[in-house]
This record gives sequence, structure tokens and C-alpha cells, in this order.
Amino acid sequence: GAGSGWGKMAAGGAADSQARFGHSVKGLLTEKVTSCGTDVIALTKQVLKGSRSAELLGQAARNMVMQEDAILHSEDSLRKMAIITTHLQYQQEAIQKNVERSSNLQDQLSHLLK
Repeated sequence: GAGSGWGKMAAGGAADSQARFGHSVKGLLTEKVTSCGTDVIALTKQVLKGSRSAELLGQAARNMVMQEDAILHSEDSLRKMAIITTHLQYQQEAIQKNVERSSNLQDQLSHLLK
């Protein structure tokens, strides 16, 4: 009966190692599934971050266009102001000449009236 007992032990040992193998495979699978889940979460976060970045870039581009418009408008206003300034300078010079002429005339008149 000793031989048959040993056979049972060997079969039991084989079943035991098979169970352990099954356990380690399950462990590995769980580990892989967990890491895969973590990767999916990381990827999702990255994609969301990317879409947020695209959104921010779009916003920045719109802001730049608006600023560009404002700059062009300011440039236009400055050009117009420069033209007005030039006209005002001409008018001021003309007024000064008229004042000088009138003071000359006043001098002449006062000489005549003496």
C-alpha cells in the first residue's frame, strides 16, 4: 500500500503546484488589469489635458486677433491725430503771422495818429 500512497502524494503535489500556478496567474492578471486601468486613466487625463490645451490655444489666438484689431485701430487713430496736429501747427503759424501783421499795423497807425 506504500506505493499507492506515494502516487497520491505526487498527484496531490501536482494539484498543489497547479493551484499555486493558477494563483500566480490570477495575481499577474489582476496586476496587469490594474496597470492597464491606470494607463487608461492616465491616457484619458492626457487627452483631456490636450483638449484643454487646444481650447486655451484657441482662446489665446482669439485674444491675439482682438489685440491686433485694437493695435491697428490705435495706429489708425495715431495717424489721424498726427494729421490733425500738422493742420493745427499750420493754423497756429498763420495766426502768429496775422498777429505780427496786426501789431505792425497798430504801430503804423499809432505813428500816423501822433
